[in-house]
Amino acid sequence: MVPRDMLHKPASTWMRRAAAGLFSVLFPSDCRICSEPLLNISRLPVCPDCLAGILPARGKVCSTCGERVLSSYAAIDSAGLRQCPVCRRIERPFARAVAYGSYDSGLRELIHLLKYNGVRPAAQILGRMLAEALTALEPEFEKARFDQGLFAEAAVLVIPVPLYKTKRWQRRFNQAELIARAALKFHPAQPPASQRARFQVASGILLRTRDTASQIGLTSHQRRENLRGAFAVPRAADVTGRDVLLVDDVYTTGTTATECSRVLRRAGARRVWVATVARTMKLASNYAEFRPGEDDDEAEASTVVEPTRAAG
Repeated sequence: MVPRDMLHKPASTWMRRAAAGLFSVLFPSDCRICSEPLLNISRLPVCPDCLAGILPARGKVCSTCGERVLSSYAAIDSAGLRQCPVCRRIERPFARAVAYGSYDSGLRELIHLLKYNGVRPAAQILGRMLAEALTALEPEFEKARFDQGLFAEAAVLVIPVPLYKTKRWQRRFNQAELIARAALKFHPAQPPASQRARFQVASGILLRTRDTASQIGLTSHQRRENLRGAFAVPRAADVTGRDVLLVDDVYTTGTTATECSRVLRRAGARRVWVATVARTMKLASNYAEFRPGEDDDEAEASTVVEPTRAAG
C-alpha cells in the first residue's frame, strides 16, 4: 500500500523511492568508505555523505609545487607567488603543480576504489575534482595561448602518467587516463564539439619503458633510482614546442612528476604543468626542522636541462 503522504507527490518520485527501497532489500550493500548501508541505486558504492565529506584542500600552499607552507616559511616574490623553502632553492622541471585535496580519509579511499578495486564510476567523481583543481591553472593556460599568438591552434597536450604494459594489461585501464578524460568533460573552458579543443588527451606520447617497484617505503634516493630511465618519449616531434598538462591520481613526494616532467622537457616540451586529484601534505611541523639538502623533494628535483630532440 502506498503511504498517504506519497499520494500527493508525482508518480516518478515515489516510484524512484520504491525502487531504491526494493534495491536495498534485494541487493544489500554497504558504503565502501564508512560501511553504512547504501539506500540508493548507484554504480558507485559510496554513500552521499562520504562524497560530500571530500573537500578541497584549504590553507596556504606553495605556488609552484603545491606543498603546504607556513606563513613564516613562505617567501612571496614580485609576482605575488608564495614559495616553499624547497622551491626557493631549486628550479622544478614543471611550471606548477596543483591538486584538489589531501591524500587521506575519503579521497584516498575513493582513489583506491578506482585504482585497486576497478570501480570505474569513481573516475567520474575524481575527474570532476580534478577539473576544479584545473581552474587554478586557467590564467596560465590563457597566458600560454597569448604567448603563442592570437591564431594559435595547438592544444595543450594532456598526458596521463603511463603504466607499464603488464600492469596496464592486468588492471585493464590506466586510472590517470580515465581521470584526465573525465576532467575534460567537466572543465568549463572546454569549448563545444564544433570548436577546436583547447586540450587534447595524448596517452601514447609518454611511455613507461620498464616495470618499477612500488615507491611505498622507499627513501628519496631509492625513489629516484627506482624511476631513473623508466619513462621515455619515443617521438620527440610529438611534443616539441608544445605545452603539456601531466595528469596523475596522486602527488606524493614528487618523484614521478619530476621524472616525467624532466623527460618531457628534454624531448622538447615548451612548458609542463602537473595536476593530480590528491596530494600528500606534509605536517607544518616538518618545516621547523628544515635544513638545506635534507628535504626529499629538494633531492628529487634539479635544474631543468635545455630541451633537445632526444627522447629522454
